[in-house]
Amino acid sequence: MKIKTLTALLISFILFTLISCEKEGENETTISRNNSSESHKNGENCMHCHQSGGDGEGWFNVAGSVYTMNQQFAAPNGKVKIYSGPDGSGTLMATVEVDALGNFYTTEPVSFSGGVYTSVQSASGTEKFMDSKITSGACNSCHGSSEDKIWVN
Repeated sequence: MKIKTLTALLISFILFTLISCEKEGENETTISRNNSSESHKNGENCMHCHQSGGDGEGWFNVAGSVYTMNQQFAAPNGKVKIYSGPDGSGTLMATVEVDALGNFYTTEPVSFSGGVYTSVQSASGTEKFMDSKITSGACNSCHGSSEDKIWVN
């Protein structure tokens, strides 16, 4: 009887340990896709939660929200592009699709060393370039607070 109880306790402990530590120390791959509606909290700084040790699934390297020109409605199913040079020059380093809720995010590695340039493209293909170089992919940490929201026609 004692052996069965000890075995059951040991199995329960191992299962509890495996389940509770599943996320710790690991970065799950999470990438936004056109037409997907998996995201949430449009307009907030995604990387507040989606970082190592945070509560969000995946540690985002690039994330934010895109709006229509009047900055009141989400602009779904476009793309955010990251270039090594201004106005789409240099190398296209990454393309991140904007989901159906106007959010974009990726856990894929993106190098910001030396700064990069970005653009946002609407679902219809209109592309708008950001004028200045950036060194962080936490787009909503500035856009929507100290800068205008990211918008596209």
